[in-house]
Amino acid sequence: MTAQEPAADASEPVQISEATEVTIELVEAFARLIPQLSKSNPPPSEEELKAIVTSRASVLLIARDPAQGGAIVGSLTLVLFRIPTGVRAWIEDVVVDEAGRGRGVGEALNRVAIERAGRAGAKTVDLTSRPSREAANRLYQRIGFLPRETNVYRFTLED
Repeated sequence: MTAQEPAADASEPVQISEATEVTIELVEAFARLIPQLSKSNPPPSEEELKAIVTSRASVLLIARDPAQGGAIVGSLTLVLFRIPTGVRAWIEDVVVDEAGRGRGVGEALNRVAIERAGRAGAKTVDLTSRPSREAANRLYQRIGFLPRETNVYRFTLED
């Protein structure tokens, strides 16, 4: 699936597509989006984006807003992998540009990711979200995600 150039109609919904190649536009979009998601991690380089786009374990979804001339206004990474108990699906690094918020971008990205995960054989889709991201947490609950009773642990590897 490739992105199509949308019409410039403000009433047209955002368009979600899979990034299948790395372009200057994609690199520039991530340079703008990632700082809005994380202050501690730099945006991915062109090579890092290529690794994501070509990986069999990830699907990089992008959102384009016709009201902004088809500009990339959001992204989501769907990670799919098989483990002994089945196919797992994780949603990671959901980010919507401040300029595109309030237009249903996050919901559209998540709904496409959920549908793709189901087609891949996953029975559940997991994600994490910091409590401080109140709007994102409300969105996830509104579309059907439920909090899990689990502990999340992290082991930090030194460089």
